[in-house]
Amino acid sequence: MPSNKTVLVAGATGNQGGAAARALLADGWNVRALVRDPDAATAHALARAGATLVHGDLDDAESLARATAGAHGVFSVQPLAVTEEELATEVRRGIALADAARTADVAHLVYSSVDGAERATGIDHFESKTRIEEHIADTFPSATILRPVFFMDNLLWYADATDERVLELPVVPDRPMQMIAASDIGRIAAAAFAEPEAYLGTRLAIAGDAVSFEQVATTYQQVTGVRTRLAPKPIEERMYQWFAEDGYQADIPTLRTDFPWLQRFDAFLRNALSAR
Repeated sequence: MPSNKTVLVAGATGNQGGAAARALLADGWNVRALVRDPDAATAHALARAGATLVHGDLDDAESLARATAGAHGVFSVQPLAVTEEELATEVRRGIALADAARTADVAHLVYSSVDGAERATGIDHFESKTRIEEHIADTFPSATILRPVFFMDNLLWYADATDERVLELPVVPDRPMQMIAASDIGRIAAAAFAEPEAYLGTRLAIAGDAVSFEQVATTYQQVTGVRTRLAPKPIEERMYQWFAEDGYQADIPTLRTDFPWLQRFDAFLRNALSAR
């Protein structure tokens, strides 16, 4: 891969950004990791892996200009936002990074959004990404937009149970939920940078498996040996209503053909728990 080309990775100390940075390094890219705290343990780990740390702030236009200068590519992701203030910040930062990439004549912007952002969901942290997508479509139409589904990593919250594991979730027990491992998002992002002719200007919903939460409970019990059960809660929050009535729509068979290494949930869980 092009050892003389550089990709700036935002959110490099988070799940998605860290995964993208590691996948790009493995493919031979020069990686600039945009970090707010270069002294953080996660930042040090990236530096040891070969990334160049760039101290910057998505709210500081000058630091973004320095970070994007001379970069071939930019991977853009923002942290999960919940409150109104956080959502506004997410939109502002996503737009600012896209604008900085355009001003710096970056060849390839890859933005990680969410599947469903292209539809009217009524889910606040989906619609914030819709606004970023719309801005990118207007100002950086050659960008690649990845739309991940539910993260398998979120289910590691239940990993430490030693007596009985109870999954209390507002879900339809037997309805499949499309899922993806954060590490696989990083690998797909790296693939997009490696094959620009296939990915420039594309929008791609990405998932590795579709598993009901009944199956999640069964898999947890099989993998850990700890009795595990699902305890469904009333479905009240808008996101869980959407999961029950509509949901993610990634084309998993085609994705698994294109990316045969995509993890299924059982393999992900075994790998994640063995690494703890």
